Amino acid sequence: MTAQLLIGPLLRRVTGDRATLWVETSEPTTVRVEAEGGAVGSSSTFSAYGHHYAIVVVAGLAPDTSHAYRLHLGDEQAWPAAGSPYPPPVIVTRAAEDAAQPVSMVFGSCRQATPDATGKSLPPDALDAYARRLMSAPEQRPDLLVLLGDQVYADETSAKVRRFLRRRRSDGHDGPQHEVVGFEEYTKLYLESWRDPEIRWLFSTVPSVMIFDDHELVDDWNTSASWRADMAAQPWWRERISGGLGSYWIYQHLGNLSPDELAADPLYQKVSTAGDATELMREFGRRVDEPDSAENTDQPYRWSFALDLGRTRLVVLDNRCNRVLTPGRRAMLPAAEWDWFLNQAHGDYDHLVIGSSLPWLMPPAIHHLEAWNEAAAESRNPRTAAFGEKVRRAFDLEHWAAFGKSFTALGELFRRLGEGGPGSPGHRVGAGGAYAAPTSISVLSGDVHHSYVARADFGHAMATPVMQLTCSPIHNEVPRPMRPLMRIAWLPPVIRTVRGLAKAFGVPKPAIRWKRLAGPYFGNAVGTLRLDGDEATARIEGTRADGHLHDVAAVGYSVAGVTAPARE
Repeated sequence: MTAQLLIGPLLRRVTGDRATLWVETSEPTTVRVEAEGGAVGSSSTFSAYGHHYAIVVVAGLAPDTSHAYRLHLGDEQAWPAAGSPYPPPVIVTRAAEDAAQPVSMVFGSCRQATPDATGKSLPPDALDAYARRLMSAPEQRPDLLVLLGDQVYADETSAKVRRFLRRRRSDGHDGPQHEVVGFEEYTKLYLESWRDPEIRWLFSTVPSVMIFDDHELVDDWNTSASWRADMAAQPWWRERISGGLGSYWIYQHLGNLSPDELAADPLYQKVSTAGDATELMREFGRRVDEPDSAENTDQPYRWSFALDLGRTRLVVLDNRCNRVLTPGRRAMLPAAEWDWFLNQAHGDYDHLVIGSSLPWLMPPAIHHLEAWNEAAAESRNPRTAAFGEKVRRAFDLEHWAAFGKSFTALGELFRRLGEGGPGSPGHRVGAGGAYAAPTSISVLSGDVHHSYVARADFGHAMATPVMQLTCSPIHNEVPRPMRPLMRIAWLPPVIRTVRGLAKAFGVPKPAIRWKRLAGPYFGNAVGTLRLDGDEATARIEGTRADGHLHDVAAVGYSVAGVTAPARE
């Protein structure tokens, strides 16, 4: 039987003269990519759970060039499809990895499949709108698309997926009636979301990286140790975690790796050469969820990753899977992964960008509420601790502020980096020598279903601006009753009141303060971060009822200060 292209191609990494493209096919086959100028790459598919995948490394790309390409399955051209109404897909290379040319990243999170997958009446999909605009204005093509979590929703499924699940449940596959559990069920989520025509074209022509948030597994994934214990008691959870993490590794994480990282990844080498990688992936999915198990002697699998674009360094952090949840030792990252992060934060670059699915800087009143809650849930008084845990789960109090030591450590890292200068605490030292302070530090986040820009104030003359850029959702919504709460959480009287509650529980005052510069905006949106020389510009664009984008926030920043803030 002739293989068909089910999902993709997704253009993932473009590094120097090489690029990676990911596909899912209907049958085992050989995938070959031919680009203008003679660049080529091919790979045989690998199989897991009866599905077939390939990630192709294309080599020999010319610098500073737009290469149209064609993808073949066996001898048949599969992409672009015959008669496609969309512009030809291209692979665009930069002039040189260390060239001082601008860098542009588009970012966002929380995308329900289009059309409105769950039956809710949602505003137009912002990523669809962005794709349509890019088709008519290719000169605006970004260097990278950064997706910050909830690319699929395992626990909020469409009518189409629910019909499939009802058949599965009636055939004896146990699990929640309207939620996916195993790998096979996860494949339906990706098929539904990534075959959206505009999204499929966008993914085929703009490089992308991705990190999970909670809904790839379940709402509030890894909130606390007691949450994990309760979920582990569910008879379907072990299959959910195995299928969820295994499918995430194949569909999302593999493409985050550069060609050299792919070649060095031991799991990829095993999977890509196995006749059937089903058992490898099933065991992997279970093992990486239990890093503290006595049966697991390996270091936690590192989902976090880093890359350089010109003079910009992007570090994307896992905010979910590898959390340390032991009371008294709670941390957003385990020690080994934090050390890796510190190494990435020191080096030869101008701009530092952190991808964090959860905002580091929340509306201040919510920050203090989460800090209070962490202290209450760890109280020695059992009744207070039980109340704190109940509140934590009821109101999703599980962002950086709910991991107080990690919140403080991240702020201290930014302070030390921003102070810069020879002999200063933040003077960066890497393999190539010593480096001055970054020109800017930007934290890209999603999760909270509203968008805003905030600047951290470290209380002294630190030239490096440190910004929180939150853009969410791409295609979802925050309940209307929650919107006033998000607004008043920035008001000083409310902040002081909730801070008083945290203080009463012994929570120290944060070492930094932060100020909202733009937002909050509650519609569907995409963000753009442009880094050009010493200047950075953050832009949030929301969708109108007609499906077009419009500016809702724009902030420029540099060592000289903040310029042109705008608020919705």
